[in-house]
Amino acid sequence: MIVHNGKISLSTQGFSDCRDITPLLVDHVRESGVTQGLLTVMISGSTGAVTTIEFESGAISDLKEALEAIAPTDKEYAHNLRWGDGNGFSHVRAALMKPALSIPVVEGKLCLGTWQQVVFLDFDNRPRQRSLVVQVMGKSDRE
Repeated sequence: MIVHNGKISLSTQGFSDCRDITPLLVDHVRESGVTQGLLTVMISGSTGAVTTIEFESGAISDLKEALEAIAPTDKEYAHNLRWGDGNGFSHVRAALMKPALSIPVVEGKLCLGTWQQVVFLDFDNRPRQRSLVVQVMGKSDRE
């Protein structure tokens, strides 16, 4: 079995900044040599999330609007009262969206739909340097 570990580094702006990381994940699958297996990507942090969506401006805008309705930026959060950092909304959004995603790899390709991309969302209230962990596990047809 092959286990390929990697990393994706991003500079983000916070406030639901959304980045398409699909091409970077495709590169990790190719580099790994895995043709049948599983890719997992995870943000190491409590104010970001990984999910899938059609990466186009309308869908991204709709997602951001929905997240603002569920966990408003300007609401009073107990986290803010305790820590004074003003990012309580980002922790709630990240917990709802989840930090990791696993995608099957079949015939060396990620099993994504035609209009489905993998995105990273940075919910914090300031720009950040983000590090995502990528792991591809499986076998190669050469094995």
